Amino acid sequence: MENNSAMDLARILHSQGFGSRAECRALVASGRVRVDGRRCVDWAEQFEAAGLVFSVDGVFWHHREAAYLALHKPGGYECSHRPQHHPSVYSLLPLPLIRRGVEAVGRLDADTTGLLLLSDDGGFVHRYTSPRKLVEKVYELRTRHAVDDGQVEALLAGVTLRDEALPVAAVSCQRLDDRHLRLSVTLGRYHLVKRMLAAVGNRVESLHRVAIGGLVLPPELRVGEWMWLEAVDLERLAAGGSSAATAGGLRHGGHAAMEGAPGSS
Repeated sequence: MENNSAMDLARILHSQGFGSRAECRALVASGRVRVDGRRCVDWAEQFEAAGLVFSVDGVFWHHREAAYLALHKPGGYECSHRPQHHPSVYSLLPLPLIRRGVEAVGRLDADTTGLLLLSDDGGFVHRYTSPRKLVEKVYELRTRHAVDDGQVEALLAGVTLRDEALPVAAVSCQRLDDRHLRLSVTLGRYHLVKRMLAAVGNRVESLHRVAIGGLVLPPELRVGEWMWLEAVDLERLAAGGSSAATAGGLRHGGHAAMEGAPGSS
């Protein structure tokens, strides 16, 4: 019986962001692609795409129907393909991920650091940016002035912001020390956390996102590095809350043994 799930190698590479069909054929013909350690030169050779592991120029990749990523965003980067004043967060990703169309799931300000999700799955992007989904985002922030009990109570009760019809309240607000808060919100408005602190008479000096839903920024993921989100990570993300200690299944740049980073071919 004919197996209709097999695909030619050039088509697989094209689906993974390695260029046009013609570019992918040339890539294979030049001997730069290996499958299971074997150099391939016939772009028309058929492979099962699901679960396929291949390398291009010594960099290992797994075939993925959709890309789900987490990035530890540094300060001084814009969440835009056309940045105005700072480098783009997309410059931190390998070219194949950009070519396959990954987009930031919401945005962080240029000076805000921490967990940023990216994907080429439009439904996923909508799910985690839609205000109707009430996805919790957890931040740690440093303030210019000491935070008192009245400010914490006001943030939890709701503050009035310009251009917002209703008061905006934090889901939770924990004072870690006099000028250090952990605060969670479900809205994704422009400069929301900074505006909320300004509304209670304080000022945000630094802002770091530590979690989205149930997915916590893994301590192993260094600033400027990215990782694949595996099934267990997506489950944690969807579970909500902040009970997860770390995200599992690290597959990130900056480590030779990891997918998407240089390694032996």
